[in-house]
Order: sequence, then structure tokens, then C-alpha cells
Amino acid sequence: HLLLFLLFLGPFNCFASYSRATELFYSLNEGLPAGVLIGSLARDLRLPTAVGQHPAASQPPLSFTLASRGLGGQYVQLDNRSGDLHTSAVEIDREALCMESSEATIIGGEAAVSSSSPSSESCLLLLDVLVLPQEYFRLVKVKIAIRDVNDNAPHFPVPHICLSVPENSPVNTRLAIEHPALDPDVGTNSVQTYRLRENYGVFTLDVEENESGERTPYLIVMGALDRETQEEYVTVIVAEDGGTPPLMGSATLTIGISDINDNCPQFNDSQLNITLYGNTSLGSHVATAYAVDLDLGSNAQITYSYSQKVSQPSRELFHLDESTGAITLSSKIDGDTPRHHRLIILGNGPGCIPAVITVLVTIIKVMMRPPEVVPRFIANEVEGVVYLKELEPINTPIAFFTIKDPDEKYKVNCYLDGDGPFRLSPYKPYNNEYLLETTKPLDYETQQLYEISVVAWNSEGFHVNKIIKVQILDDNDNSPVFSQQLIELSIEENNVPNAFLTKLHATDADSGERGWVSYFLGPDAPSYFALDKTTGVLTVSTQLDREEKEKYRYTVKAVDSGFPPRESIATVTITVLDKNDNSPRFINKDFSFFVPENFPGFGEIGVISVTDADAGQNGWVALSVLNGSDIFVIDTGKGVLRAKVSLDREQQSSYVLWIEAVDGGDPALSSTAKITILLLDINDNPPLVLFPQSNMSYLLVLPSTLPGSPITEVYAVDKDTGMNAVIAYSIIGRRGPRPESFSIDPKTGNITLEESLMQNDYGLYRLLVKVSDHGYPEPLHSTVMVNLFVNDTVSNESYIESLLRREPDISIEEKQPQISIEPTHEKIEPASCMPTLIALSVISLGSIALVTGMGIYICLRKGEKHHRADENLEVQIPLNGRINLHMLEKKPVEISNI
Repeated sequence: HLLLFLLFLGPFNCFASYSRATELFYSLNEGLPAGVLIGSLARDLRLPTAVGQHPAASQPPLSFTLASRGLGGQYVQLDNRSGDLHTSAVEIDREALCMESSEATIIGGEAAVSSSSPSSESCLLLLDVLVLPQEYFRLVKVKIAIRDVNDNAPHFPVPHICLSVPENSPVNTRLAIEHPALDPDVGTNSVQTYRLRENYGVFTLDVEENESGERTPYLIVMGALDRETQEEYVTVIVAEDGGTPPLMGSATLTIGISDINDNCPQFNDSQLNITLYGNTSLGSHVATAYAVDLDLGSNAQITYSYSQKVSQPSRELFHLDESTGAITLSSKIDGDTPRHHRLIILGNGPGCIPAVITVLVTIIKVMMRPPEVVPRFIANEVEGVVYLKELEPINTPIAFFTIKDPDEKYKVNCYLDGDGPFRLSPYKPYNNEYLLETTKPLDYETQQLYEISVVAWNSEGFHVNKIIKVQILDDNDNSPVFSQQLIELSIEENNVPNAFLTKLHATDADSGERGWVSYFLGPDAPSYFALDKTTGVLTVSTQLDREEKEKYRYTVKAVDSGFPPRESIATVTITVLDKNDNSPRFINKDFSFFVPENFPGFGEIGVISVTDADAGQNGWVALSVLNGSDIFVIDTGKGVLRAKVSLDREQQSSYVLWIEAVDGGDPALSSTAKITILLLDINDNPPLVLFPQSNMSYLLVLPSTLPGSPITEVYAVDKDTGMNAVIAYSIIGRRGPRPESFSIDPKTGNITLEESLMQNDYGLYRLLVKVSDHGYPEPLHSTVMVNLFVNDTVSNESYIESLLRREPDISIEEKQPQISIEPTHEKIEPASCMPTLIALSVISLGSIALVTGMGIYICLRKGEKHHRADENLEVQIPLNGRINLHMLEKKPVEISNI
């Protein structure tokens, strides 16, 4: 809306706005906290509020607003009233704000960041601020210069710098180090100097600065270098900036000394003296001329040649290997062969003067011919090498040798020289015939090549050697051998698929393909294990679950490539280690326990069964009560739930608890279960009579009341439940003129008039009502006195109340007539009562006899149940007992407890 307002006023005020544009410049360090004052626009613009002038009361107050909260607006906080500019919570990082070679300027008055040039130290934060109202309107260009602080240490782009220096580099040779250190800071806070921690006395560093201010380190050679003395120098190059305190960075600098051809071949000796017999065989080694060049590679390559001074006969008699310098006999020595030979050998190197060695060979002529050894091979022989299989049996023949003297003058003997399971023996009955054979089994794995000599000498001491090489051929006679016969492994469960288990290793002493070992899983290995045939790497392709299976045991085979193949077997055992990946588990999510009320405190209510599939500490479970812990407690080890106090169903009939099970893992896992405790009722409450409320209350009954009419009711309740709360009403004692005139409904407690009331029925009726429940094992009861006054009116209440205060003489279930109380009608003749009185007397006597007999029987029965009667919760009212109305007067219902 502000921009729309400005656009609307623009055509009319463009000249004024342009003329009132202002520019302010501030500077501050990077990295300042929030709330640091940058500047006050109102004061610096000298607006009225800043110089003590107050605009008129009708004019609105000054308002300062950022034209747009762009990139730079996030770094400042502008007070709209005072115009104070503070740093915001976003910290200014000059290196992040003004990256090298970056420039951002946003058109339209938005805040911007500007870096004037890649190498300049200036970093500007540009803001456009609008000042309102219209009377003071102006557009303020705010430039904030961000000053650099030394908050970055120099660092090299690579941790290891390698530099090569020729060994013939002169002193003061300069070599640029291609990876100079970098420092985002500018000015003196950037990299200033370089140094070496160890210069070895032959190196130093110098720094050159180009026109753009970049500093490049140069390595300067300060002494002579010799690759043959030391071919490499390792040190640390340190870059240091100019901050206070200075910050440093380092990298490893390896200076390699490159070789030049500054050494020539040299012989260790200048002359060799060799003596050679005239009977020396062709191809025999005479001597070796060996030279050394300390340079490397092609600079150290040496070739050997005869000097031009060596005669042609000597060249033809002795062959010189130009690569190795070995001299061998190339022609047969005869009587015409010169006795002395001077061999001048040159050691030639690239760009070098040849080294010279002289070999003097003296030939001693032999007048007689040496013995001759003529072999005839039985075993396979190629160019003097005999090939035998290692499984050949003992006494395998190798060759026949015929020994003879060419001059036929001397006796020739023969023997075998050299180590090995061989024997050279005369072959009878022939003379000078010898048989070479084996004496023991051959084993390729023990020794593959034997070199033996058949030596023949005559009586004059001349001897001849015939060298025989025996090469043993390998057979597949060795099975692969595992490094361990029992490979015990362990892995944590829930592993990643294709997890590495181990690398099996088996060796086969046989050679070639016969020693190539392949690996296979045994038939008892589960399918999700894989064994690489070539490398022996054992992996498992799926996740293992310790709770599903903790141990695996199977076989692996190592098979060689011989024919027929041989194999060996090893056993792999894998133990799956437990991880805490299973929460404790209750056997039920909901537990219900039925407990009789008045259950003793700390009695066992029930057992909460919980399991954890994990092992060890991860499988240890602790139980706790989340709610109701002031009443209930649970045994952590056994899971036994107990109540701290006795429970009363009448106070609370059920409890709902939440039990938490927490395992011992890290982090711990938990689960909860709902526990419902239902209290079973026991008959611990006798019925409570609510009406009539007092034994002293009475009810007027008119004589005109019709039979069957309800008179009143006895209403009682029982706090128990079920059969313990089912109430029965009965009249157990009566007193009055004709007490059987009233009856009570055993279910409802309604008292009704059974017979019509006559004139002689007037008076006070007292009915003792027993209210009993159907509890088990013993029912409980209460009693209440129901007082009925049969009369037309109540003329003397005090008299009635005096009668009620008297202790009634009530016999249980006795029906004795009551004397009328102050009849109000005409006088009854005494003569008319006599028959009735006589009949009642007879009935009374019979009743007394019956009741007495029943009383004796009941007493005998009660004597047997005396112990149980002592524990009864009820108030016992004996037959023929007396009711204490004074006690009933104090309490409407008397309940006795244990």
C-alpha cells in the first residue's frame, strides 16, 4: 500500500522527491551481536525530532520504513519511530556476504549487497529508507561498510603438496609452490608470510606479491643436492596471516629430488685372475665382470663389451654376455689353444666413459683324457632335466650310466654326489654300468627340485662331474586345509542385508590347478547364507532375529581343482547377539481379577505375567503401577499385585489400573496393560431401615379402615449387592388388642389391615419388624418397631408418648390380647367378654407349652452352634425375649458389627 501511495504521488512530487534524496554512510565490524547501534537516521538527517524541534500538533509523527526487505534488510533492524538502525539477530559474515568476484545490486530501492571489486576490501550493505509524512518525505540511501575482522585462519587447498627438484639445481634456484594458502579475510588479515618447520639446511621460502595483491610462496635451494645421498625431504609449510593474534594453517610439503645422470659405471676390481683346466666342458662358467652405477632407471643401465685390444682367438674361445657380464667357455680347448688370455672388458653407461676391468685366464693343459660318463635315461628327460611324479614308488629307475676310460689305461670309479632320496649302484653282472634309482617316496610339497652329480675319477686323480637335475611333478595328493576347523562367529541381530560375516581361508599344498581352492556351503546351511566360491567371503542375505533363532551351526567345504578333486570340511557356528528390539509383552492386554471385599492388606490379588523375548539385561523387566500407586503395589520380580489396605466394595466397587513394564535395554522399551479389579460383595452390611425413622414414631389408624387397606410400610436398603442385598420383611413380635390384625408383605414391607377393626380393638399396637437379607453364609438383619394407634382421634399425645417410652413386653410371635386404652365409644358389657377371655386363656396355655418345647429344642440346637453364634454379625433376638425400647428410642436401627 505504501508503494501504491508513492506511485500515486510520484507524478506530482517527482521533482521535490529527487531534490530531497539523501545519502548516509556508516561502517561496522562483521560478526557483531544483535542490538548494536549502527546509526540514528533522524539525528544524522537533522530532522525536527532529532534537534529538539517538534512538529505541530496537527502533523503526524515521523515514520521510517525500509523500502523493501531484500537481501540486506535481514541484517538490520530499523526503529520506525526514532529512525535508529541496529544490527539484527542474523550475524553479518563479511566473507559470506561479499564473496570474491561477486556483486549484487537490486533495482527499485531494494536492499542490496555490493562489493566494488574482487580485490577491494570494501563490502557495502545498501538500504533504501523512506521518511514520512509528506512534509518530511525523502528517500535515504544508506550505505553500511562491513569491516573485516580476523576470523578466518589460512588453509591450504590440499593437505599434501609435492614438489620435484633436480639434483643438479644450483643454489638460489626458485620453484613456485602451486598450491598457496587461502584466507577469506582481506588486508593484513589475509596471508602474509610462509615458513618451513624444518629446512634441512638446504631450503628456505620466499613470498612474491603480484599486482593484484596475491602472495605466492617460492621454494629456494640454499645448498647442494644429491639424490644418491638423500632422495626425498618431508617437512611442513606454515602460512600465517597478519591479524592480532595471527592465525596459521599448514600442509605437508614433500620435496622429491629427481635423478640426473651424474654417476658412471664402476668395477669393484680392476683385474681378475682365472685358472682353467684344459678338460673343462663347453659352456662352463669362467668368470663374471660386474659393474655398478648409482643412478636410477635408464641412467643406471650398463652394457658389457670386449675392448678392441682383445684378440680374435680369445673372443672365439670365451663368450661375453653383454647384459650380465658373464664369461663362458664357447670353444673346446685343444693342444693348439694358447695358455694365456688377456680379456679387457668395458662397462658402458649412457654418456659416460667406459669402466675397464682386465680378466687374465690361464689354461692348464691335461696330458691324459678324463673319464667319460655316458647317461642313458629311463625316466622322462628333457635337456638334462629328469621329470618324476611325486607318487612314484620306491626304487623307481631313473637312468643307466656307463663309466669308461678313453685311454683304457686306468681304473675308473664312480659315486653319487648331492642330497636327495637317490642311489647310484653298480648294475651287475656288467662292469662299469651303474643304475640311478629312488630310495624314498618323493614329495613335491617338501622339495620340488634336486640337483645331483654323478662323479667319475680315475686312479690318477682326474675326475668328471655329470650334473643331473630331477624335477618332481606335483600330484593331487593333498586336501585343502582350513585354518580353523571350528569357525566361531557372532553378529548382532537386525543386521543389514548381505552383511559380511567372515572370510574363510583354506590352503592346499599342491601346485597349479590342484592347489586352487573353491568354497561351498554344506547341505545343512540355511538358504539365506551365501559363500563366495572364489574368495571364501561368507555373508548373510537377510536380517537375523535372535528371538527366532539364536545359534546356527552348519558345515562348509573347501574343494581343490585336482582330478579327482579332494575336499575338507569345517564347521561354522554363528551366535546371534541380542539387541533391545522387543518390548515387554503381557500375556493379556487386559487383566481382570475378582477379589472379595475386606481382602486383607498386602494380600495377593493376582499375578501379572509379562515376558520379554530379548536376553540378558535387555530381557529384564521391571513392573510399576502408573496410577493408584497409593493403594496398590506390584512385586517387580514375581509380578504379584497387592493392595496396601483392605478394600471395601461399598466405598468403591472396582478399580482400573495401568501397569507399565520397562525392560533393561538402552534405550529402554516399555508396554502397558490394563488391570481391572472387581470387588466381590460379602455380606458385611445388615439392612438399613430408612422408614420408620424412629421407634418412637406412631401412626393413627382409623377404626373405619377397610380390611386389605395398606396402613404403612417399612422401607430398608442394604449396601451389599446380589442376594446379600435382597431384603425380606417379617413381624417377629406383636402387642396390642388384636395384634394379628396387621400383616406385612415379606417383599415390599407394606403393612396392611387383615381384619375389620371392632370396638374392642382400639388401642396401641406395637409390631416388631425384622428386616433380613439373604446373605451367605449367614444372613444379617435389623429390627424396627412399628407403632400403630387405632382410634378415631389423637386426644392425648402425651399419654401415647408415655406408652411408647415404656419398655414393651413383647413375646415373639405371641398373640395375647391387649387391654384397650381409654375407649371412646359406648361401654362394653363385662359379661360379653368372659367367653372370649376363657378361650384366649386356653389358647395361651397351649401356646406357652408349645413355645416352651420349641424353646428347649432350639436351645439344644444353639448349644451345638454356640461357636458360630459368637461370630455372627447380626443382632440375635431370642424367642420370648424382651425388647429394650429405650435402646430403640435412641437408634432407629441397631446394627452390630464384629
